[in-house]
Amino acid sequence: MEEKLSWRESFHMTMRIWRMWWKVRPQIFISMFLNALVKGVTPYSTIYFSARIIEELSQGRDPQVLTQWVVFLLGTTTALLLLGGAFTRWNEMELKLAGQQNEKFYMDKMMELDYSILQKQETYDLYSQLRQNANWAGWGSLHVLTTLSVAVEAAIQIITGLVLSVGLVFQKVPQDHVLSFLNHPLCLLGVVLVMVATALLAPACANRSNAYWSACVQDALLGNRIFTAYGYDAITAKRALDTRLYEQCKVGAYYFENYNTFGTKSPLARKGWGPMGLWMAASEGVSAILTGVVYLYVCLKSWAGAFGVGGITQYVGAVTTLFVGVSQLLRSMGMIRLNAVYLKTNIQLLDEENQMYQGTLTTEKRSDRNYQVEFRDVSFRYPDSEAWALRHVNLKFQVGSRLAVVGENGSGKSTFIKLLCRLYDPTEGEILLNGIDIRKYRYQDYIAIFSVVFQDFHLLALPLGQNVAGRTQYDRERVTRCLTQAGVMDRVERMDQGLDTYLYKDLEKKGVEVSGGEAQKIAIARALYKDAPFIILDEPTAALDPIAEAEVYSKFDQIAGDKTAVYISHRLSSCKFCDDIVVFDHGHIVQQGSHQQLVEAEGVYAQLWQAQAQYYQKKEA
Repeated sequence: MEEKLSWRESFHMTMRIWRMWWKVRPQIFISMFLNALVKGVTPYSTIYFSARIIEELSQGRDPQVLTQWVVFLLGTTTALLLLGGAFTRWNEMELKLAGQQNEKFYMDKMMELDYSILQKQETYDLYSQLRQNANWAGWGSLHVLTTLSVAVEAAIQIITGLVLSVGLVFQKVPQDHVLSFLNHPLCLLGVVLVMVATALLAPACANRSNAYWSACVQDALLGNRIFTAYGYDAITAKRALDTRLYEQCKVGAYYFENYNTFGTKSPLARKGWGPMGLWMAASEGVSAILTGVVYLYVCLKSWAGAFGVGGITQYVGAVTTLFVGVSQLLRSMGMIRLNAVYLKTNIQLLDEENQMYQGTLTTEKRSDRNYQVEFRDVSFRYPDSEAWALRHVNLKFQVGSRLAVVGENGSGKSTFIKLLCRLYDPTEGEILLNGIDIRKYRYQDYIAIFSVVFQDFHLLALPLGQNVAGRTQYDRERVTRCLTQAGVMDRVERMDQGLDTYLYKDLEKKGVEVSGGEAQKIAIARALYKDAPFIILDEPTAALDPIAEAEVYSKFDQIAGDKTAVYISHRLSSCKFCDDIVVFDHGHIVQQGSHQQLVEAEGVYAQLWQAQAQYYQKKEA
């Protein structure tokens, strides 16, 4: 990532992210400005009143005047420190909340994206790159806030410094003094040019040093991924057995030793000891030169009689702080340009557009749940694939029916469900709901009529009741009823806090670990709670033995009631009770009928049945 963007591109992208932040949390900018204002004014306040006190001590020494200036100094300093503390605390809190909001930006975006786009490798790579940039050195959309904070504070320092430094130009050395040439405009111009040159050179060196971060970005990304992959293996409970039995720590140790991005022998460390460190040292050295030039010019004018010793304090402090502000402002500009390279990833993800057509029709809220679904000559292939996952699928099923979808792995069963739930749109053909193409319905309305228990379902490390209901506020009686129907209520009754018991120990040390079978039943209870007209089981019991799976499906058939139930399984014994069975093979529906019909007919189903019979047939008494 050594590319360089133009200033125009950099500011355009940065302004866009600033607008994004202003839209959701404008208080960040308010707290930032007030905090920067107080921080920018505070040093000048001390400089100004200290100069007045020193001036009085060196000349009049009037106790009343001295007391007045001391009171002003203490009062102003105290007020600014109190305000500064309050605004700093406010700004820090806003930045902490901004960190959470920053995560939400991209979580919301990922949730809004079409499932087909979300599953693309390019989308995953974008999001992974975005997270790696932020984890590595804070680059990205959050970085624009910290850079803006530095820039605002620097701008206020410059404005205040100019106000306190302007007297240095107008206070003249007496004409009869040997240093009267200091009054000449060319002399002043020369000093200003030297100051400006050093003020420009210092941030230029610092920005040159910071540019090496970009040169090392690929190494850093690899290092972060290795750390993520192997850094927690030894303490991860789910990996503990494999880690010990197969000594996998040795593999992780190898990569840590040979690909340690942040070690003392890494490319980044070598650049830190070499050019990166030298450029930063040069920046600090140039800043020291600036301070020396300011001291020399101010002290010479004071020695020549242009102003008193108090003026030295005021002008040295004001001019030095002024040019520190200039240097900080220029450095922040350089950071904006550097960060813009990383912002391209953020903006590319935010600009990702959905491709699926969003309909406008509302699905009928039918009390009789009379829905009919039809696949009409549907073919489908996944994005960036030439192989057809489904080909010329024609199928119709009615409300209240029990449909089983069977076939070997890779035959197209799960793809069929993804199309039914409109996670993807058909490549060819159409899917109809009550005679209308499902693409014409509002997407959220359409998917609301489905409850699905996928093979790779997930439960959250949250209270049991919230897991089942999918929300924090829920009907406890309804949750209890669904858990009872799913056959897991006996386990719930053994939990100390019932529905309020946390699952797993990620968030609560008293959380309970549930077995795979119990988790599967909780997932079924979750599907029941949604109370959708269509309920789908996509091989969620694949880890169970054939007889246990058949028992689960048979019981679920009873509790599904008037819902249309679709069962996906590669075990034929689980689907004997279904009204209709469709057999998939290489993306085609090759057979359809009842269990008895398909067993008696020659074909794929009978072959699968005979091959699996030894695993699920029970011995007769």
